Amino acid sequence: MSRADVSRTESSGEQDPRGDIETDKKSKSRRPANTAFRQQRLKAWQPILTPKSVLPLFFAVGVIFAPIGGLLLWASSQVQEIIIDYSECHKASDHPVDISNKVTSTFTMDNRPTWQYNGSVCTLLFEIPENMGPPVYMYYRLTNFYQNHRRYVKSLDIEQLKGKAVDAKTIDSGSCDPLKLDPSGKPYYPCGLIANSQFNDIISSPVRLSSLDPETYQMTNKGIAWDSDRELIKKTQYKPGQVVPPPNWEKRFPKKYVDAIPDLHDDEEFMVWMRTAALPDFSKLSRKNDDTPMRAGTYQLNITHNFPVTDYGGTKSILLTTRTVMGGRNPFMGIAYVVVGGFCVLLGALFTVAHLVRPRKLGDHTYLTWNAEPEGAAVATGRDTRYGSQAP
Repeated sequence: MSRADVSRTESSGEQDPRGDIETDKKSKSRRPANTAFRQQRLKAWQPILTPKSVLPLFFAVGVIFAPIGGLLLWASSQVQEIIIDYSECHKASDHPVDISNKVTSTFTMDNRPTWQYNGSVCTLLFEIPENMGPPVYMYYRLTNFYQNHRRYVKSLDIEQLKGKAVDAKTIDSGSCDPLKLDPSGKPYYPCGLIANSQFNDIISSPVRLSSLDPETYQMTNKGIAWDSDRELIKKTQYKPGQVVPPPNWEKRFPKKYVDAIPDLHDDEEFMVWMRTAALPDFSKLSRKNDDTPMRAGTYQLNITHNFPVTDYGGTKSILLTTRTVMGGRNPFMGIAYVVVGGFCVLLGALFTVAHLVRPRKLGDHTYLTWNAEPEGAAVATGRDTRYGSQAP
């Protein structure tokens, strides 16, 4: 557009169309706002690591971590514990058999533990030479049982556990595979592999034997589940006859829910089992006593054998234990703290000696060799390293 056209446009009051185009371009700009955050001008702290700042840090970490590790190890050693492996008790005779090699304990026992098997009941006899607890917890421990398998973890129906009467069609198309419906087409309740494989050995409370009447140490299975699990699993809305128990539950419910359906909201052992373990070797809480100590003496524990483990190369054990403010018996954390603390002190000592014997100037560029070319390579290629040019 010429000057005459511009003058003509101004005199006639007409607007230049190119001005609109430029205005639109400016309004559509994607340039970030001119702020410290958007333009990356925020203040930053870049510490300079010097021997005077790094060496005290090593010693400080060592001095702090080592005592903490020692405290954790001491707390773990205060936990009283006895573990009895009864995997092969169903193969024993009806006479007491020494099982000292099956027992791991923090106690020194005067009498050797034994087991015997009568019918379907495994009877364990063991000694507790000093009072335990309170509290006292009873766990069952399984090994080589993979609750973390992908198909196993997915094999359940959350809506069914919430108490809803999920129909057979929904169960059949759900995630309870392969235990969805029985041959007659009725849904299993609860469906899925996790519920069907629930640990079903019946463990009684320990009985303290004495010259007088035997004394039962009362342990309860209430209060052993997480609050979140109790809120999730509710009483079912199914009516008797609408569902059937899983195959492995038929021994417990021979009438197949014809008269009544169990209330899973009150079955905390079921809740504990449904929270799957992350590792193939795990322990799950079965009983507890928060108030009464387990007095010293010889105890008898009866376990009805229902859960086979030798078929797949696993083991099952009973674990009686106490706890401290730091939890149960587990020395790993204490060992880890001690090792890290000792390692930091060792590194601090080595670096201190190196700094005193051969100190290094801060920012000395002679140590920068990342772009230096070996002398032999320079001679071989005929390169003049002084000026960075090729030799004639």
